[in-house]
Amino acid sequence: MMIMSTVQRMREAMVFVLLAMFSKAVSSMPYWWPSGDTTTETSGYCLSWRLAVESNNIRAWRTVPTQCSRHVEAYMTAGQYQRDLNLIVDNIFTYIDSIHLPYDGFDAWIFDVDDTCISNLFYYRGKRYGCEPFDPLAFKAWALNGACPAIPDVLRLFNKLIQTGFKVFLVTGRNEDTLGQATVQNLDDQGFFGYERLILRNDSYKGQSAITYKSDIRRQLVGEGYRIWGNVGDQWSDLQGDYVGNRTFKLPNPMYFVP
Repeated sequence: MMIMSTVQRMREAMVFVLLAMFSKAVSSMPYWWPSGDTTTETSGYCLSWRLAVESNNIRAWRTVPTQCSRHVEAYMTAGQYQRDLNLIVDNIFTYIDSIHLPYDGFDAWIFDVDDTCISNLFYYRGKRYGCEPFDPLAFKAWALNGACPAIPDVLRLFNKLIQTGFKVFLVTGRNEDTLGQATVQNLDDQGFFGYERLILRNDSYKGQSAITYKSDIRRQLVGEGYRIWGNVGDQWSDLQGDYVGNRTFKLPNPMYFVP
């Protein structure tokens, strides 16, 4: 009887030792150690990827990672994109209210067009929210339809600027010859009235990056005497380079990258 009791205690002791060793091994694992929950891991990776994209720490990316298609879809359609956009626009309103305009007709504000004023979300839904490479012919066909809806918060901001007395310039990388008329009509149909000028890319800027092209457009506006108080775009290339303005505001867009 004593021998059986001793064996039992030895077994219990061995179990405790093994549990202690396992607990120590688990606690020593780095925090990023795979948990085996692939759904959680993918979600976490895609959240980190999107943050890196929006902060411009990942550059020149061609497509959204395949495993992040659902993450980007959920972000764009389930409410978080709208909340982020609303917060940014509300902060722009606060900035506008702090400006004391001289009302001499030279106070300018710049907007990008695609996914800043009007949305291509319906188009990118067919491209798995950016998981497929950019198709210039397919996008041209989409843009020629003139069916891009206004982004409501940006239209609200646009109207506020017009009412306040700013000269609003819309600067887009769309081609002037092929998409000019369709873009004018699309903007008009969506309620963008009263802007000072819509500037599209012409042949003299063919092959140039968006940063180079838009920097030169802003240089020309400053040369005409305009003061650029604000600059709004969904791409970092809208907001980088020369003569970017007094304040720049980056709108979220995890679906594509324009260099």
